[in-house]
Amino acid sequence: MTGARVLHAPWLSSGPAARVLALLNCDGEEARVVGGAVRNALLGIAIGDIDIATTALPAEVVRRAKAASIKSVPTGIDHGTVTLVLEGHPFEVTTLREDTETFGRKAKVEFGRDWVGDAHRRDFTINALSVGPDGVVHDHVGGLADIAQRRVRFIGDPAQRIAEDYLRILRFFRIHAAFGHGAPDREGYLACIAGRGGLATLSAERVRMEMLKLLVTDGAVGAVAAMADGGLLTAILGGVAYLGPFAAMIGIERELELPPSAVRRLAALAVAVTEDARRLGVRLKLSNAETKALDGMGHRWWRFASADEARVRRLLYRLGETVYRDRLMLGWARARDRGDRRWRERALLPQRFTPPKLPLKAADFIARGVAEGPLLGHVLTLAEDAWLAADFPLDEASLNAIADQAAARVNRDGRS
Repeated sequence: MTGARVLHAPWLSSGPAARVLALLNCDGEEARVVGGAVRNALLGIAIGDIDIATTALPAEVVRRAKAASIKSVPTGIDHGTVTLVLEGHPFEVTTLREDTETFGRKAKVEFGRDWVGDAHRRDFTINALSVGPDGVVHDHVGGLADIAQRRVRFIGDPAQRIAEDYLRILRFFRIHAAFGHGAPDREGYLACIAGRGGLATLSAERVRMEMLKLLVTDGAVGAVAAMADGGLLTAILGGVAYLGPFAAMIGIERELELPPSAVRRLAALAVAVTEDARRLGVRLKLSNAETKALDGMGHRWWRFASADEARVRRLLYRLGETVYRDRLMLGWARARDRGDRRWRERALLPQRFTPPKLPLKAADFIARGVAEGPLLGHVLTLAEDAWLAADFPLDEASLNAIADQAAARVNRDGRS
């Protein structure tokens, strides 16, 4: 062990995590919390899932859970993982493993009892820390020193670790963006560049997952810039990366006090026209909703640059608040005059203006002699366009004039 420290975390001494640890730390077996929960607790930031490693074999974990009336789910039992659910909280419990043969992600593993060997199987030093119920942090790879320096470093030879799973290239940048400071670790960075050809072997689903997580990290700007400098982004995005608008989008989100949006940031980084959105949808196997959102942002976002107040009110009516906001933000991020206060005013328009619904109905035009069918739909479109051009009038005289003109035009032309 290269360092030692005691972690004072309330979830180690009470609550469901403590109960699971107590269940597994007896009768000759040992269990520790491992990975991200330990890392985050040491960094003083919120923890997510609590993962547990144990010397107990999966069948023994299931037996003990059943005896304690704890639900167990064999989520990955062939690889040693059982999920225990206690008080609504899931805990992944994985038996210590050792690689006997390594061939990419399909490494052949055997269960073991060697905590040092298990730590050396992991990707980064800050992810290989473990802590038992007593709060003592076990560090077998120098993770505590890297935590102190906010440095993300591969365990062992970076090239070898990357060759085991090329997704570790993306994880290197994501973990650095989330927890690192300064430039990425040089040795790891150079290994990622050297191994970038392996990115082509990854499934689109795995790349999508890592990229969307990376884009919403606090250090996304620096990490994405480093990826671009290393020639990695082209292999991922399949097109041009726009670093300036990407950084601007993050600043705009913060100015508007909006939560980070991976899709919005992806649009700023890689979408200039709708064709870009469709390419990314296929390349990254984005969900239908994600692809639709990108496409909506990429459609004529530049129109906002020259739009006056009346025009943006019409755009808000046509697009709806969500698409309006996101498309406007993309235009703002790409604008040369990003500092112009009018961009913020446009972005905040939904807070001061709620577009009314068109007051005119089909019955208003039937009463004016328009026959039901295609002509009725056409006259409603004409009336809506005229109503918007007049800036949403609601008084009876204006509405009657709009209805009369639209009906007269359709009755005269007799076409849809």
